[in-house]
Amino acid sequence: METAFTPATALIGGALIGLAATCLYAGIGRIAGMSGIVNTALEQREGRGWRAAFIAGLMLAAGVWLSLSGASPRGSFPLPWLIAAGLLVGFGTRLGNGCTSGHGICGLARLSMRSLLAVLAFMASGIATVYVLRHVLAVLA
Repeated sequence: METAFTPATALIGGALIGLAATCLYAGIGRIAGMSGIVNTALEQREGRGWRAAFIAGLMLAAGVWLSLSGASPRGSFPLPWLIAAGLLVGFGTRLGNGCTSGHGICGLARLSMRSLLAVLAFMASGIATVYVLRHVLAVLA
């Protein structure tokens, strides 16, 4: 399976994520960990406004990018696998007390050892998952 290497869009996307995290922290002193933002927006009333605006902004930006670039949002991947992946990610964020954005972007920037260990676990899990899906189950072949 051929993989598209897109360093320019990856660099721009990473810079925008870093900018959003920086603006959120500099603006209101909050960490841009998506699992925490979504969880708190659903469970608490206080602070729901900025959380809803942040989530809506992310979704709107993704929609604008898809419409302008003509890219497909992984439409060819089997739906049951996507659902299973989403459930496993949700479980993992609860288990790890945070998600890739909170630990990987904000935690590493704060030199948090806990975040470093979490990111190493994320990466190892991702590598193992791709190996199993491509080479053992041949789902991504």
